[in-house]
Amino acid sequence: MLTAGQIHAQINAYISGLFLIHAPEGLYAPIDYVLSMGGKRIRSVLMLMAYNLYKEDVSEALAPAAGIEIFHNYTLLHDDLMDKADMRRGKKTVHKEWNENTAILSGDAMLILAYQYIAKASPAHLKEMLDLFGMTALEVCEGQQYDIDFEQQNNVTEQDYLKMIRLKTAVLLAASLKMGAIQGGASQQDADLLYESGIHIGQAFQLKDDFLDVYGDPAVFGKNTGGDILCNKKTYLMIKALELSDDTQKAELDRWMQMTTFNPEDKISAVVHIYNEAGVKTCCENKIREYYGNAMRCLEKISVEKEKKNELTDMIHDLMYRRN
Repeated sequence: MLTAGQIHAQINAYISGLFLIHAPEGLYAPIDYVLSMGGKRIRSVLMLMAYNLYKEDVSEALAPAAGIEIFHNYTLLHDDLMDKADMRRGKKTVHKEWNENTAILSGDAMLILAYQYIAKASPAHLKEMLDLFGMTALEVCEGQQYDIDFEQQNNVTEQDYLKMIRLKTAVLLAASLKMGAIQGGASQQDADLLYESGIHIGQAFQLKDDFLDVYGDPAVFGKNTGGDILCNKKTYLMIKALELSDDTQKAELDRWMQMTTFNPEDKISAVVHIYNEAGVKTCCENKIREYYGNAMRCLEKISVEKEKKNELTDMIHDLMYRRN
């Protein structure tokens, strides 16, 4: 069995060797720019780790894993454009380094490239892989639309939010695990269990992001906390605060959310104070633990020796209890 670090090194080397820049350079240079930023490669690593549960040599699954990584980065490129974000992983976003039209077109090309690399899967599994990827890609778009819709809604519920992050974040993690299992020749039951585990991991992963944006250590988190609060983002924490707060606290939250001119530190401090009073921090931590427990129970049922699953379970544990 390979370690997560060894798998990460293999997928990094594969992506670095793609040599995507060719004419017209204005289309492909931004793609190389995005992929060269690196990152944790969580989805492609999960795909290869699932594959490695059933087959030792992961080289045959590197191309589809790269396809998943290209797709994920395509979604980030377009997310940054929609969010008008200036920076990604310490570098200018594509629409800032180039322009908005380039970000749209290069993103479109990345989606096509993702399909091309996933189509390099074994012919025996190709239809199942493409069907799953196509369904997942569409679901990610649905999740993104729900997220956009929520910006204009004041009555977003916990269930609404959990559905949105399932689509926007969790299904791609789940599909990555299942696609690895499919290529590795896993049974249908194992492939489905890995998918279900991925859904729980993805839900917990996004909730952890919400949590770290408020309670993370900026020195470790890599950016200032409170960004979601400043832009009135309907995160799990905000939704639970609106649900659990008393009338006075709700009025105070609403006042800060309606305010157009304010000191950022004052707003963050005031909202976090309400979060703490309402018990939102503990509520979010408990929900993360609930999803993590569900994911572990799914993995326990997979018909692979426990020792083979240790590396995967360790990685999932690290994702759940990460500080950045």
